[in-house]
Amino acid sequence: MCLFGGTFDPPHNAHFIIAEAIREELDLSKIIFIPAFIPPHKQTELPVSTIQHRLEMLELCVKDNPAFEISEIEINRGGVSYTIDTVRQVKRQYGLERDDLHILIGSDSLAEFKEWKDWQAILDESRVIVARRPRFERSEIPQDLLTKVDFLNLPRIEISSTDIRKRFHEGRMTSFYIPAIIYEYILEHKLYGIK
Repeated sequence: MCLFGGTFDPPHNAHFIIAEAIREELDLSKIIFIPAFIPPHKQTELPVSTIQHRLEMLELCVKDNPAFEISEIEINRGGVSYTIDTVRQVKRQYGLERDDLHILIGSDSLAEFKEWKDWQAILDESRVIVARRPRFERSEIPQDLLTKVDFLNLPRIEISSTDIRKRFHEGRMTSFYIPAIIYEYILEHKLYGIK
């Protein structure tokens, strides 16, 4: 099982391409998407849309893929979402050992990983999978951390939710970045500055 956390504001094609690549590479039965209620490292840039909208968009994207699930664990817990709390709760809920539970983070997050709450416990209690982001430099990561995480050969796609929101605000093309059903949802609910 692999946990894939994020704000998903909005969910985009790279999220699902990477999730499927991880599932295939590690031969996993499930990828669990976990929308953050309040992400601890993004409190200065609050999500533009509500948790209800983010959850509904994610549900539209995963409903036809039996290997993809959504967990509302962080939404139900409320408050700021810390990865270590989620890891421990999922392990208890599913009766998992360390090697049974993977968590996905981007290489940009790895650069600040030692600032995360109980970061050493996260490494002790789960296998951390790193998806390389464009412009990633291994030299920027502490050597002791590099030896404790797994890098997978995942597709490197330069798409971010932040950029997609900006594109909507600026009236620029977004149709190749997000599933058509999400484009329609955003238009219908007038998200991201749409009039």
